[in-house]
Amino acid sequence: MKRVGFIIPISILCAALAVSTFGLAQEKQDKKQDQNKGQQQKQQKEDKQNQGQQHQQQNKQEAQPRGLQPQRDQQNHNRDQQVQREQQNQNRQQQVQRNQQNQDRQQQVQRNQQNQNRQQQVQRDRQNQDRQQQVQRDRQNQNRQQQVQRDRQNQNRQQQVQRDRQDQDRQQQGRREQRGQQMQRSQQQQREQQVQQRQVWQQHRSNNWDNDHRSWQQRGGYNGYRIPDNDFRGRYGRGHNFRIYGLPFMYQGGYPRFQYGGYWFTVMDPYPDYWGNDWYQTDDVYVDYYGDGYYLFNRRYPNRPGIAISISF
Repeated sequence: MKRVGFIIPISILCAALAVSTFGLAQEKQDKKQDQNKGQQQKQQKEDKQNQGQQHQQQNKQEAQPRGLQPQRDQQNHNRDQQVQREQQNQNRQQQVQRNQQNQDRQQQVQRNQQNQNRQQQVQRDRQNQDRQQQVQRDRQNQNRQQQVQRDRQNQNRQQQVQRDRQDQDRQQQGRREQRGQQMQRSQQQQREQQVQQRQVWQQHRSNNWDNDHRSWQQRGGYNGYRIPDNDFRGRYGRGHNFRIYGLPFMYQGGYPRFQYGGYWFTVMDPYPDYWGNDWYQTDDVYVDYYGDGYYLFNRRYPNRPGIAISISF
């Protein structure tokens, strides 16, 4: 019984506490709703005040004198001008930007043109260099061809010199053979030839040489054999003396003939009487080409003309 009595008051206390707690929560909610209503009413009141102020302001504006209208027009005009200036500034900025873009494009075109010009100049320089190199190669080829031609000419000259030397060697060999043949003659033949020379030369002497002598021009020109220049310079002329006595000799066609240097010389003129009877044995003579033909000169009489001779093999 004591326990039941104790539990019942606690249950009552809990119920009372729950009722109190609910009451407090309901009271807070009611206060909050009242506060929101108060704020709404305050906002409505402020809105009404603002509307009233606006009406008052509008009424004041409508109540202002008409002299303020030009000021508002001026303000509107100023705003329009400001907008126009801003638009002009914007247009100028856009124009400046377009000009800058055009200038950039022009500069880019100019740079491209300059690059193209540089490339073309480089190409022209390369072409000029190629032409110069080609000209140099052509000149080198021409120089090589000229050098080859000079070498060929030198070779031809050397071959010609060699052929001339061979001809000279053959002539010298022929003369050596002739001299050998001459040496092989018997003394009897030489004595007979000497006797024949003495008789022939005595018969071929002139007592009036100025009248009997005729130059090759007077004879119509020389038509005999001509000694080659190389052979002539080596054996004939003023510096090459010899004596006729002892050389191969013959009398043919009414003219005396002697052999010297591989050639036969026919004496066409009679010899002068002032040469003496044995001039062919004692005097040094030489063969030279003078003016119009070959002549035999006596070194004992240097200022006298020579006698005409004809040459053959």
